[in-house]
Amino acid sequence: MKYVLSVIVIAQFFCTSVWFAGNAVVAEIVNDFHLEQYFLAHLTSIIQFGFITGTLVFAVFTIADRFSPSRVFCSSALLAGLCNLGITIHSINASEILLFRFLTGFFLAGIYPVGMKIAADYFKAGLGKSLGFLVGALVLGTAFPHLLKTFIVGFPWKYVLYTTTVLSFIGGLIIVSFIPDGPYRKAGQKINPVAFIQAFKLKEFRSVAFGYFGHMWELYTFWAFVPVMLLAYQNHYPEKHINISFLSFFIIACGGIACVFSGIISQYFGAKKVAAISLFISCGCCSISPFFLLLPSVTLLLFFLFIWGLSVIADSPLFSALIAQNAPEQSKGTSLTIVNCIGFSITIISIQFINILSGKINTQYVYMFLAIGPILGLYALLKKNHL
Repeated sequence: MKYVLSVIVIAQFFCTSVWFAGNAVVAEIVNDFHLEQYFLAHLTSIIQFGFITGTLVFAVFTIADRFSPSRVFCSSALLAGLCNLGITIHSINASEILLFRFLTGFFLAGIYPVGMKIAADYFKAGLGKSLGFLVGALVLGTAFPHLLKTFIVGFPWKYVLYTTTVLSFIGGLIIVSFIPDGPYRKAGQKINPVAFIQAFKLKEFRSVAFGYFGHMWELYTFWAFVPVMLLAYQNHYPEKHINISFLSFFIIACGGIACVFSGIISQYFGAKKVAAISLFISCGCCSISPFFLLLPSVTLLLFFLFIWGLSVIADSPLFSALIAQNAPEQSKGTSLTIVNCIGFSITIISIQFINILSGKINTQYVYMFLAIGPILGLYALLKKNHL
């Protein structure tokens, strides 16, 4: 039992590195294939759409509850890695790139929520702490391609895809090799297409699920646009030379620390209270972003983005723990999966919304609209409920 969490965390980190692998090299893809600059939004949205489709299929067919979660995780990791590798094919076109990113997202549905399901099958007490480490691994995996790009300067951009594919293969294999089904697993015996609806009949489940949805409106759009924020700053102050790839990694990856810390302190103050505080801070960052994004001081800009990067994700493992704790036992995996499905659907709307606004208003002010999600999430968490 002592090594189980460590293995799941490592596997989650390795496998989720394929998630933003395309984003890390999107500038090179745009240049090589002569695409529009807005291809970033399409590239991010399509992998989210793939993830949504995958989670919906996994939820309807109750895959994470009917089959061994470790085997589902491994199979998904191998397939996600192959699809990630697909965009390195010679003479591929833009539509095929988007198709492979869609398929990568589809199979990520068997990695991220299933990884949480595996953790929930092993850890009942202190689940928030365990998921803090797990979501921290997701954050590092998401940020890793940006760091990897800084190390392959002078090499073709495809090396980022080669490396993350190998990591995904390794992650899947170590899960199936070292993590058997957990002691708290209750397997579903048949397909139940409406199993996920049962959870939404529970008041407390609805409260935390809608809080999570508000959180998701902000999270992935912030991550997708961090390099854009830094590039806008560089263009505004051309004399200030900043390493956009490394700083993007740093700002996103710092959230991994926040996940671990929030998971630990939730044991003392309660997961819902800590999640609400985190959501409130990130909401504040959205609201005051125009005052910081074009400040002459690089130090103040990075400090602000660092705080935003911490608060935007710190509540994620707590929402996952609250959802798992309030879901029906026999459909816990399916409940986690469908909530992920809805949450990631919201990210597509948010990403495209911000992308459209960026072409219509000053980008210094556009990120204020990310506050919409946290405001609604806080309302769902706190309405007629005590922290």
